[in-house]
Amino acid sequence: MSNIASLRKTDNGMQSAVSMRPVISIRMVAALLAALILSLLLISFRPYFPEGTDKESGDLANQLGFSGLGVISVLSVLMLAKPRTVAAMASPLWLVMLGFVVFSALISPNPPLALRAVAFTFIAMISIISVLCLPRGGDGFSLVFTLSATVVLILSYGGIVLIPNLATHGFDALEPQNSYLWRGVFSHKNVAAPVMAAFFFAGIYLIRRRWFLSGALIALAALVFVGGAGSKTTAALVPLVAALIGVPGIFGLRPIAAAMVLMTQIGFFFLTLGVVLFQPIAHISQDYLPEPSFTGRSSIWRFALEMLEKKPWTGYGLGGFWSTPAVQYSARPYYLEWDVRGIVHAHNGYLDIAVMMGIPAAICAVIVIILLPLIDYIRCRRNRENVLLADFFMMVLTFSTLNAFLESFFFQRADPVWLMLVLAIFGLRMTARVTLVSRE
Repeated sequence: MSNIASLRKTDNGMQSAVSMRPVISIRMVAALLAALILSLLLISFRPYFPEGTDKESGDLANQLGFSGLGVISVLSVLMLAKPRTVAAMASPLWLVMLGFVVFSALISPNPPLALRAVAFTFIAMISIISVLCLPRGGDGFSLVFTLSATVVLILSYGGIVLIPNLATHGFDALEPQNSYLWRGVFSHKNVAAPVMAAFFFAGIYLIRRRWFLSGALIALAALVFVGGAGSKTTAALVPLVAALIGVPGIFGLRPIAAAMVLMTQIGFFFLTLGVVLFQPIAHISQDYLPEPSFTGRSSIWRFALEMLEKKPWTGYGLGGFWSTPAVQYSARPYYLEWDVRGIVHAHNGYLDIAVMMGIPAAICAVIVIILLPLIDYIRCRRNRENVLLADFFMMVLTFSTLNAFLESFFFQRADPVWLMLVLAIFGLRMTARVTLVSRE
């Protein structure tokens, strides 16, 4: 009798213990929060707004939204992230780089406006770094990338079907070549295509982790969207980057992959800015390239380099060059093929850093954005989860830094292309310093 009573009491205790277990584990909460933060950073708080739309309500929505997201990110990291992972993100050279950014804001023509832009850039960077700190292992990162990519893809494709006047460029009188090209939730097709390229690389990562169905669907949907966006640069870079990282990675030849990436970076420098800087390369480009001016970009680069000669050490300050009276009301440069006075950026991220912040800042940027991540990639921990994740981050970084030779997005507040690059830079730093597990 007493034994039966004891058994019943034990059974009741076990049932009570089971009922008290959390339905969702801590690691699942952390991964879901990371997916939410990444999704909101990519979609923004004013989706489908075209580039250059200056609506006060939209700006206010982004300001309040990203400020709140920054608070959520910091609190989430403090409560859920491992201190070792957070500590791995610290970088003295990045503090120097951010010092250059703040200094360029202080010497800009409008310091209060520039400092506000810097503040939102820092908030967005902190938020994207929190995405790396929250997942506890390979399954966590896979869940984050799957959920974020799915949300962005559904909203982007849904927008094309339901609100094509907002999710595509429609008829573009200013840039007729962009008419009806897809941009989804993003401000421009040149933002949409690079993000979709990152999702394609994420699909490869998921497939390699044996998340076959979700990886294949995401990779295919992202690749189709790149085609709909009509970005020739992205379409050309995606297979190149996948081969540069994937082929040596299969055989474990990480130093060779890093060396190939660095050589490709140098090649792109000579192929783009080198056309303006070196006369022999200009002659070669005229003879062999189908579009030697890169759709008028060479005129922009030549003009920016000439202006840089006047302020090589400090530049013109953050937001202190393009779209300012110094450029807009300057004498028209008739020796150039294009009138560059109405251009909003240099269409070259590295040149824009030099023009705004000076040549020393540009050198520092090359070190923290390209060289240090390559070193981190070589130093990646040799377990499977670290290797697979590092390959994904290296693909995103290689694509973004090559794309930056033709586009400008470095330190651009919450620009999704810039944020995916930050994710890759600090992700590589993490894979070199923290050992990841498949699941916990």
